[in-house]
Amino acid sequence: MTLQEQIIGVWSLISYQSKDKEGNIIYPLGKDATGFLMYHPEGYMSAQLMRQRRPAYVSGDSHKGTKDEMAEAALGYMSYAGKYEVIEETNTLTHHMEVSMDPTWLGQQQPRIASIEGDILRIRNGLNPNQKLIWKRIP
Repeated sequence: MTLQEQIIGVWSLISYQSKDKEGNIIYPLGKDATGFLMYHPEGYMSAQLMRQRRPAYVSGDSHKGTKDEMAEAALGYMSYAGKYEVIEETNTLTHHMEVSMDPTWLGQQQPRIASIEGDILRIRNGLNPNQKLIWKRIP
């Protein structure tokens, strides 16, 4: 089965980690970060990751948080979506950032190196190989 066929579906985040300049493992969104990664057969994907226990806005209105509340919420959340491509020979997934929580990612094409064993998907960031994400397929 090809990577293109195996990748289709919904995946739940198990771990998101990186290494700092000294080689220490860090967890950018905490050890208990949660998220979903979705690959659609029509060639679109979506990634949503978040830090646990982000404080709710005091106002209770998602459009009326203070600047500090909104900044704190954004600091603990990553999301983007768009088309994706698979290069089977190198196990590379290229994500096209068509929408993104981070405006600096808009329009970018970011490679990911993927491997699937059973219901576990391991992804390394092709631009930053120190970043590693592990996902589990949702049946």
